[in-house]
Amino acid sequence: MSPAPWRSSRARRSTRRGRTASVRPRGGGGAGAARPAAGPPPRGPDRFSHATAVLQLYRLLLRLPALEPLEEPRQEHRPAASRMLTRIRALLAKAEATGYPEEAEALSAKAQELMARHSIDEALLAADAPTGDAPGACRIGVEPPYEQAKAVLLDAVAGANHCRAVWNEPLGFSTVVGFEPDLEVVELLYTSLLVQATHAMTKAEAAQRAGGRRRTKTFRQSFLAAYAHRVGDRLTAAAATQVTQDLLPVLATREVAVTDRTQRLFPETTTTRLRGVSDAAGWTEGARAADRAQVRARPRLD
Repeated sequence: MSPAPWRSSRARRSTRRGRTASVRPRGGGGAGAARPAAGPPPRGPDRFSHATAVLQLYRLLLRLPALEPLEEPRQEHRPAASRMLTRIRALLAKAEATGYPEEAEALSAKAQELMARHSIDEALLAADAPTGDAPGACRIGVEPPYEQAKAVLLDAVAGANHCRAVWNEPLGFSTVVGFEPDLEVVELLYTSLLVQATHAMTKAEAAQRAGGRRRTKTFRQSFLAAYAHRVGDRLTAAAATQVTQDLLPVLATREVAVTDRTQRLFPETTTTRLRGVSDAAGWTEGARAADRAQVRARPRLD
């Protein structure tokens, strides 16, 4: 033990007895002062402690939920595709930022039109010049609160853009399976719709409070559930009118490939029902917000 801790301990004891003078070790201190003999160095963990720690870590890893590996890496975009995606991002950013619903709808509708053209162009290019392109997958965060409604919204966006989404509730994300151009579109559109839904829900809550009604968690859950349901209906209806008969074989082939990849990644899936959707005002406001958000029918793509 070194002199400094010993001196500090003695000083504390002296203070309790009312003495105020500093206390020094007997002998005047200095280099010749007596010091306690140093004990043996502390021993480190033995091999049994190491083995116990390893076994505890192994048991922890066994309790973690399974995570499906995504085998194929994400592919690089062609220059033309990158320019198209840049335009789509810019339009969606403007739609999220504007405070005018009509302008937001026009910008979002234009972005949706570009998304459809982008997807079909990529499908036709792959059909004309086969390159062995196969469906890929990506993970998109679906975070609380109201993660069930968000997962439903993501599933609707994925389905309307030739993809499939599988929600992993314990880990807080969905795996979206599809061809690379469509995956990029799903990420962009889902993020934009979620931002628009959040803005609309905040305004709806403010209006409810101004009318003297206190809104709760059930209002927000019902709002987002209705928003997801209504947007899904509109996306599905819009997607059904966008392709001509000569494009159906190409899209059908890609849909089969996406379905097969999804089943290989997730051989067993279950469905879940939304909980906590019981506020009529929240449902009504959410459906209205979805009608204002966007996704009107786009011009037919020939």
